[in-house]
Amino acid sequence: MAQSSQNSLQPQKATFGVALTTPKYQAMISRTIRDPARARRFVASITTAVAVNPALQECTNPSILSGALLGESLNLSPSPQLGQYYLVPFKSKAKYDRNGNMLEQACTKAQFVLGYKGYIQLALRSGQYKSLNVTEVKEGEYLGRDSITGDPRFRFIEDDDEREQHETIGYMASFEYLNGFQKVLYWSKQKMMQHADTYSKAFSRAAYEKLMAGQIPQGELWKYSSFWYKDFDGMAKKTMLRQLISKWGVMSIEMTSAYVADNQVIAADENGNLSPEFETPDQPPAPTEPHTERPQIEGPNGQDFSGELQPEASEVVDLDDL
Repeated sequence: MAQSSQNSLQPQKATFGVALTTPKYQAMISRTIRDPARARRFVASITTAVAVNPALQECTNPSILSGALLGESLNLSPSPQLGQYYLVPFKSKAKYDRNGNMLEQACTKAQFVLGYKGYIQLALRSGQYKSLNVTEVKEGEYLGRDSITGDPRFRFIEDDDEREQHETIGYMASFEYLNGFQKVLYWSKQKMMQHADTYSKAFSRAAYEKLMAGQIPQGELWKYSSFWYKDFDGMAKKTMLRQLISKWGVMSIEMTSAYVADNQVIAADENGNLSPEFETPDQPPAPTEPHTERPQIEGPNGQDFSGELQPEASEVVDLDDL
């Protein structure tokens, strides 16, 4: 049979808007969102978000809906302006069983990515925090560590305009409980750079340094659409909050769920329960690739299909770490 005839026989993916009208998807939405009015607002919002984002249109419909339902269940907004969570196109490898039989073809899925403002929102809802802060540290502001407690010390530049003129040398995150307990965490920019280079599939330190030095040709800039390239400071703030809260902070059930699901494709079971779709050990191991420049981007419209960090060292994104 001619190749064109074979292609014509392949099942066509229904548009996301059409898929949402099916009984299966309507049941998923109803199980997660009990309020009919809220469910209608959710459908309108996510349908619009997908319609205006060609990159998301390439993702499988179940992964889009499951990721959006998780965000809705956490009462977070997908709006890029709010920066609470994002749905990010992610290239998923083919899946196999232990005998090497393919269970799922390679495809593009929507990955749930929690923004640093989402972390702040979920933490404050716990009612345990008096304050929660994260910021860049400028040159001259870091004063070293306390000789007794080991806590980092800072003297921040008070004039915002003057402060903006100074180079960022690191990142600070801190919280204070209502009971008075405080914790401060500081990472140098070099440590953050090494962290991203080690754990992010979409980031290369060497490539970032070339990008910052203006050594990337204009025609290749679309390859560097990962948020680690587009908004390094935003990704760094998210990393700081993950490290601070997961190690020393109070984590509510909501926060724990979001933490586990961050930077994962979300799946729904037959009962509508949402959970991260972790890669299984049954998959054949991927070939080892050299750790060099590796944008691994799909197309020229700024969409990033590289994926971001994995659960243990995960860190953003934006529907645009998006």
